[in-house]
Amino acid sequence: MPDRTVRFVLAAVLVLLALYVAQPYVQPLLYSATAPRAVTARGDLAQSEQATIRLFEQASPSVVHVFAQGAAQNRDLLDLDDEGGEQGGGTQTGTGFVWDGAGHIVTNTHVVQNAAQSGGSVSVRLSDGTVAPATLVGLAPSYDLAVLQLGRVTHMPPPLAIGSSADLKVGQSTFAIGNPFGLDHTLTTGVISAVRRRMPTSEGREVSGVIQTDAAINPGNSGGPLLDSAGRLIGVNTAIVSPSGASAGIGFAIPVDVVNRIVPELIKVGRVRNPGIGIIAAQEAATARLGIDGVVIVRVLPGSPAAQAGLRGVDAQTGDLGDVIVEANGQPVHRLADLTAAIEEAGLGAAVTLKVERDGRVRPVRITTTDVAENRR
Repeated sequence: MPDRTVRFVLAAVLVLLALYVAQPYVQPLLYSATAPRAVTARGDLAQSEQATIRLFEQASPSVVHVFAQGAAQNRDLLDLDDEGGEQGGGTQTGTGFVWDGAGHIVTNTHVVQNAAQSGGSVSVRLSDGTVAPATLVGLAPSYDLAVLQLGRVTHMPPPLAIGSSADLKVGQSTFAIGNPFGLDHTLTTGVISAVRRRMPTSEGREVSGVIQTDAAINPGNSGGPLLDSAGRLIGVNTAIVSPSGASAGIGFAIPVDVVNRIVPELIKVGRVRNPGIGIIAAQEAATARLGIDGVVIVRVLPGSPAAQAGLRGVDAQTGDLGDVIVEANGQPVHRLADLTAAIEEAGLGAAVTLKVERDGRVRPVRITTTDVAENRR
């Protein structure tokens, strides 16, 4: 009896061993999918996915690809080698979007500035592949905004819906549509990471109220729209912070409330009428070296509101300080950006109440803003 049990166990072990050895050869014969597999029903998309799809389908036709080529570049405007980003191969590329039914396109100044300065050409590719020429309507380098006029097209894309940036909250969903690295109509998503950032521009000014987002923004996204979950424009993508030049999750957008103020000005007069009081301020570095907290007036422009209000600049002969602006409309002024923000918030032709320090004494001064050049306040 024991011998029979041993033989049975040995036989079972041999069978199992044979199956183990044969398994790699038998399994492909029995289970290989030699015909197309049946599709598993997915079911309905999640509500969040459906909402994102609807947002993209609704907004993307209004987003365009901008190509700007300097006059000195002897290359085809749509050379594919040039679609690597905003500085690729001599052609600057970026994104824009339709602002109104007249075919005005909003983008960044830095996307088209070289072409504008050299008398080059600008072209726009629509979402349906149509390529049309565009002409420059106006530039606002202080806000990194530009407006183009789209040439004749068979079908004008609809303008984007406009939202507000005044009530944005950190954590809100954001959606960026653009052409990163020349890849048409790319959608990236994220959240508002911060609000009320300040961003310097090429003209030495600062744009206040800037939106920070972690939605992926890369070279080529510049000038494209940043949307909220309702598909409304809340900002214009303009810059990233990245050691590598690619998205590191820190992108910035010009707030739509600023855009909605600047773009109509560019359409009407081709430039931005900057509210100011007619002063030339000292450099912040020099002010800091002197230990002064405020805006030092270097010179007051003749006939300006500042001159009419009796403000005084630095004495050209002795170098003695004149007036230092320390407050504007009840808000402390530590640097020029604080003063500029208060004046811009007031607008053209509005009264601004300043507190001015002279010879150790502070006095209030009421001034009405006027239109000034971009390098003056």
